[in-house]
Amino acid sequence: MRIAYLVSLYPATSHTFIRREIVMLRKAGLHIDSFSIRKPPSDPKRASAEFAAESGQTFYVLAATRRTGVAAHLWAVVSHPARYFSTLGVALTHRVPGAKSLVWALFHFAESIVLAREIRRRGIDRIHNHFANSAATVGMLASRFLNIPWSLTLHGISETDYPAGLLLGRKIEAAQFVACVSWFGRAQAMRVTSPDQWHKFAIVRCGIDLAELPERRTASNLAGRPARILCVGRLSPEKGQAGLLEAFSQVLERGHAAQLVLVGDGPDRAMLEARAKDLGLTEVTTFTGRLDEAATLVAISQCDVLVSSSFMEGLPVVLMEAMALDVCVVASRVAGIPELVEDGRTGYLFTPANWSELADKIELAITDQKKQENIRVDARKLIESDFAIDKAVVPMIDLLRQI
Repeated sequence: MRIAYLVSLYPATSHTFIRREIVMLRKAGLHIDSFSIRKPPSDPKRASAEFAAESGQTFYVLAATRRTGVAAHLWAVVSHPARYFSTLGVALTHRVPGAKSLVWALFHFAESIVLAREIRRRGIDRIHNHFANSAATVGMLASRFLNIPWSLTLHGISETDYPAGLLLGRKIEAAQFVACVSWFGRAQAMRVTSPDQWHKFAIVRCGIDLAELPERRTASNLAGRPARILCVGRLSPEKGQAGLLEAFSQVLERGHAAQLVLVGDGPDRAMLEARAKDLGLTEVTTFTGRLDEAATLVAISQCDVLVSSSFMEGLPVVLMEAMALDVCVVASRVAGIPELVEDGRTGYLFTPANWSELADKIELAITDQKKQENIRVDARKLIESDFAIDKAVVPMIDLLRQI
C-alpha cells in the first residue's frame, strides 16, 4: 500500500513531529510519499540534513508549471468527466460564505486535480492529511476525484474555530478515520459531528525521537548563573507572550535573578520588544528569532524552566522535548496540555491569563530544587512510556494496516 501524506507546508521547522511520524511509518514498512501545497523558503542556515532530504523527495503542488496544471485538468475532464464536475461541485460548496472564499474554492479545486494526477501517476492508494486546513480541503477533493480513501489528523483549537471549524464536520464525514493528538481535541471534534461518526476517532499522539535529543541538562552545568526561563513558539497573540513578560517582571520584583529567552518569530515581535522595554526587562530578555530544530533543542537543554503561556494549544511537542531533557515545564491549563503535564508531578499548570499565578509557578520551578528533581524524573518516565515516537506512532501504524 502506498500512502500520500499531505501538509500545507512540508517540511517545516514548526512541524518536525510530522517528519518523525513519516520516518517511523517508513521504518515500519509502509510506503509514504510526502506532498506539500507550498514549498518552504530556502534557508541553508536553518535547514538540517533531514530537512533537506525530506524537501528533496516531496512533491510541491504549487511548484507545478502552468503547463502541468493544464495537462492535469485536461486528463481529469477527459478520463472522468462526471467525477471532475461533481468534485468541482463539492469544492464550490465546501467553503465559508463570501465571494473571497468562492475564489479560494476554485484554487483548491485546481490544486486538487494537480495533486490527483501525481497521485494516480505514482499508484498511491490513499491520502492522509495533517491539520484540517486548506490542504485538507485539497486532499479531500483529490481523494473524491480519485475515489480512494482519505483520512485526517486533528491537532488543536484552530481547527474547530472559524473558518476551519465551520467545515470540520463535513471533512470528518468524508474521512475514513480521524486521528486526534489529544482527548480534548477528540471531544471538540465530536462536538461538531453526530454520534454515528464517532467511531472514526482514534487517539494518536505526536511523538519525539529521544535519540535526536542533545545531552541532557544536569544541575552542575547550570549552577552559578541566573535562572534561565525559555519560551519557544510563534510570537503571535494566541501564544500569550505579553502576559509572560508581565509574569517574568513579577518574578524579578520578588528578588529572583533570572533571564527570559523567547525563541521564535512572528507578527507580535515588535510589540513584545516594546513591552519588554516598558517593563524594564530589556537587559534580561533575549529575542533569538526562529531557530532550527537542533538549535532549539540545545536552547531547551540549557534552560532551567520552559514556559508555555498560550491561550490555545493542541498538545505542544516542545513541552515533551523539555520534559525529556529534564527541564521543568510551566504551562497554561488549556486544551490537551493537562493530558501531558500533571500539576506538581510532571510539571506545573497555571490558569490561562492569570499572570500572577504564572509568576508563582515559575518561582516554584526555580526555587524548590528538591521538588524539581522528583518532577523531572516523573516527567521523563512519562515521555519515555507514552510520547517516544516509536511508541506514539503505533496506533497510526495499526490504523493504516487494518484499513
